[in-house]
Amino acid sequence: MLPPRTARSAPAGTTPEPLATVAPQPPRRERLMSLDVFRGLTVAGMLLVNNPGSWGAIYPPLEHAEWHGWTPTDLIFPFFLFIVGITTQLSLNARRAQGATDADVTRQVLRRGALIFLFGFLLNWFPFFQWGDIPGIAAPSFGERLAFRVEHLRIMGVLQRIGLAYIIAALISVKTTLRQQVVILASLLYGYWFVMSLIPVPPHGMVGQLVLGEPGATLDAWLDRVILTPNHMWVGGDGLRDPEGLLSTIPAAGTALFGNFVGRWIGQKDRSIHERLSAMFACGAIAMMIGLMWNWSFPINKSLWTSSYALFCAGTACVALATVIWLVDVQKWSAWGKPFLAFGLNPMLAFVGSGLVARTIYSIVRVNYDGKSVSPVEAIYQTFVRVGLAPKNASLLFALCFVGAFYLGLRYAQKRGFVFKV
Repeated sequence: MLPPRTARSAPAGTTPEPLATVAPQPPRRERLMSLDVFRGLTVAGMLLVNNPGSWGAIYPPLEHAEWHGWTPTDLIFPFFLFIVGITTQLSLNARRAQGATDADVTRQVLRRGALIFLFGFLLNWFPFFQWGDIPGIAAPSFGERLAFRVEHLRIMGVLQRIGLAYIIAALISVKTTLRQQVVILASLLYGYWFVMSLIPVPPHGMVGQLVLGEPGATLDAWLDRVILTPNHMWVGGDGLRDPEGLLSTIPAAGTALFGNFVGRWIGQKDRSIHERLSAMFACGAIAMMIGLMWNWSFPINKSLWTSSYALFCAGTACVALATVIWLVDVQKWSAWGKPFLAFGLNPMLAFVGSGLVARTIYSIVRVNYDGKSVSPVEAIYQTFVRVGLAPKNASLLFALCFVGAFYLGLRYAQKRGFVFKV
């Protein structure tokens, strides 16, 4: 190693030669292509399962489990929260390396989480007035349509849960040590199990474990009805519960915290990529096994976001991500993943944009088809059926067309360098 450079002694009566100084550069942040591919796969999967041609004609793997249990579709949301946790941890590492204080990071986390929640809330509100019939009012005025929409506006939703889970997991990561985070995560999962299983549920007073099989009788459903009120919950729940309700957001934050742990591990560049991947495969498999064992007493259930579900999905996501990293960043087999980059680089644009388009073409716009007023989705689906496709194939083809249309739009945004960030 060369000795540090020192100023040379200047002859008497002359000015010493100044040393050239170079400001230290912050560490260069490495962006793994595999992370964007994995997120893109998740977003594309979300668009596929959320936009069928007909909700009555869907292949079973593309449907959510009716209650207990899981399907591939039930992995999409936790996978997204998992990757949110990873990228959050990597971003926090980069901000700290650049000299950001905990106060700076906290402000950024709160701002981002609030914006994500706000976008989800506005998406629920869109188009900001009741476009259909209003019960009890034959010819409602525009003002009555506005008022009815506010009175029946859903508060929670997917983006709202992402925003809250992001805030909780990120603040835990900022304010605590790794050991404390492990204790907090275990407390969240075990505490949720205890609350949902052992506390008597009002108004019937039965212990939670006995009513886990009844969607409207669980403690989280009761809290949603009391705090959110039925008018401000998911309409598909018949006013009994909200699938993205308040209490079940706590273990969902645990899923993001799992991602924080993996992000911390991925960021340890002093370890070889093979060592990091081996640990991810092993830990993911162990988490899946423990989640499946926990399922015996606390069933895997997406709607309840049970602790067994959170653990099983985090393990599955860890194994899936390790596989993608090995394929893309180790073996350099990246050609297959490049189409998913458009989705992975612009997830918020994909989510908000698809929500607006879906609300418009499924519920708002009507077209004349065979003398009937139907949605454009129904018209396209029926056209596919008429040309000879089986109902499920016609429904799947529409979903694929929806994904393809968004791919073209997101690919254009990618080429233009446009990213919708919060």
